[in-house]
Amino acid sequence: MKGSPVKLDSAAKAVVTALWLSLGVFVVFPFVRLLWITFTVDGAPSLGTLIPVATNWYNQLAFRNSLLLGLAVATCGTALGFLFAYGVTRLHLSKPFTWIINAVVMLPLISPPFTSSIALTLSLGPNGTLLKLFGLKSIGFYGFSGTFISETLTYFPIAYMTLATVLSRLDPNLEDAAYSMGASPWRTFRTVTLPLSLPGVANSFLLLFAASLADFATPLVLAGHSFPVLPTQAYLQITGLYDLKGGAALSFMLLAPALAVYALQHLWLEKKSFVTISGKSGGRSSVKGPGPAARTAMMGVMDLVLAFVLYLYGLILWGSVVKVWGVNPTPTLQNYAYVFSFGRKAIMDTLLVALIATPLGGLLAVFVGTASARWKIRGRKTLETVSLLNYALPGTVVGIAYVVAFNSKPLVLTGTISVLVAAYVFRYASAGIRQVIATMQQIDPSIEEASASLGAGSGRTFRLVTLPLVLPAVLSGMKYLFIHSMTAISATIFLVSVRWSLLTTRILECMTELQFAHACAFSIVLILIVFVAGGVLNLLARALYRGRGVA
Repeated sequence: MKGSPVKLDSAAKAVVTALWLSLGVFVVFPFVRLLWITFTVDGAPSLGTLIPVATNWYNQLAFRNSLLLGLAVATCGTALGFLFAYGVTRLHLSKPFTWIINAVVMLPLISPPFTSSIALTLSLGPNGTLLKLFGLKSIGFYGFSGTFISETLTYFPIAYMTLATVLSRLDPNLEDAAYSMGASPWRTFRTVTLPLSLPGVANSFLLLFAASLADFATPLVLAGHSFPVLPTQAYLQITGLYDLKGGAALSFMLLAPALAVYALQHLWLEKKSFVTISGKSGGRSSVKGPGPAARTAMMGVMDLVLAFVLYLYGLILWGSVVKVWGVNPTPTLQNYAYVFSFGRKAIMDTLLVALIATPLGGLLAVFVGTASARWKIRGRKTLETVSLLNYALPGTVVGIAYVVAFNSKPLVLTGTISVLVAAYVFRYASAGIRQVIATMQQIDPSIEEASASLGAGSGRTFRLVTLPLVLPAVLSGMKYLFIHSMTAISATIFLVSVRWSLLTTRILECMTELQFAHACAFSIVLILIVFVAGGVLNLLARALYRGRGVA
């Protein structure tokens, strides 16, 4: 329900001013600086930087490869996510098996984006375990095939979570009506279930395409020179050739498809109907699944994928406790001793950055969400759009933009913890912002208006009325931000320094130096930290709900 916007007092005006200032510094300024360095030469407008990069045949190949990989991952990942979502919501699975599915699917979401790359390399790369098992020498794993498999396994859980929600909200009476008219399970699925779930399918496709387009680490490990993609080319242009202008131009080539995906997703969601409960309703029939043949086939695919994911993570665990992978399989804890000695700084730095960024991101989400959905200010929609811009851009683009913006005057932040925290807050607070806005749209504005009519200022109303109502959305967004602050790498790979190290960069260093056992140990430690922190946030949320009398 939408009400009239709330007029601002001095406290709210100060918050809005702070929001615009922070977004201007950490979102708009880096983006403008990126455009400036790309389209100017010696301070004058010019295409002299962009044209040589864009017309280079190898960069054009990388651009086409990025689109091809994104389309392939989005198609297969969405199909796999739909299969799991349909199975959970339509096959009447037991609760223990459903719990196993959710637990296994969560593993890629709380892992670094290239964790599956490590396990797949140990399985299908040179001297891989599966190659030995089947007596194969090589299957051409590096290049498109390995990158495609790894990204699909990494990102299909996003589609699963999106589509499981969509399918669970479909009225089963509609499918039951088709069955009662003599339609077969396949016809019911084709004419009822699939058309009604198309908004979720399209949204999942766009999300996975954007995620693949922005992925930097997986192609760096698996794609190689035979299958270049733009994010890795931009990274190598800057770190290998020390060509900041060329890297900025390459990152700009990513902007067009990335912004196109964001625009399509936004337009689709704007047209999508969010009505799930109508004024008329009857008894809800039980959800009917497909026939026995389809059920058997679906269960077979799901079991195979679950077993393969568990095998990959089991392989990472095993790889973390052997002396030298593929050479000396003697069990040892030396790899963990290495992690907690030489890698201790990376652990502490990563935790510190995440612990600072998480509450700041929560504050940003609740203030931007409230200002966009409630307060009477000019440019409310612009404020929301700008706050989500860094998330719409690939991480590589954001990282390069931050290097360009904060590596020289007037604001020098590179090499400090501030730039790392800012990169995470203004990129990953987007999930919390969206959830707060969605929650605010479901809250009757008269509740806050009643507080104002009793003489409470905007600050008191916000603290005692608004914040408790949006607290679940804020905590959910904070959990999302913490996970990504621990596991993301595409933006911050350009921002780390000798003073500040991150776990994801240490894992990547181990991979490039072929120290697989150390990389596995780092990955296990990181996964455990994220898992424990997620559990703590869940317990905190439950404690807060009980304290407020919420069941």
